[in-house]
Amino acid sequence: MRLWKILGIAGFLGVAATGVVIARGERRRRAYTPEEIRLRLHERAAEASASD
Repeated sequence: MRLWKILGIAGFLGVAATGVVIARGERRRRAYTPEEIRLRLHERAAEASASD
């Protein structure tokens, strides 16, 4: 029975850690202004068309 408790706690901690990583990434993405996003997309499009 003790093994199941340890596995349950480990699973819960894994899910919580994944949520933290996702939230941190989302905060980084939302930190960009719309102009910065537009500029980055235009740069990516230019790079993609140059490599073709």
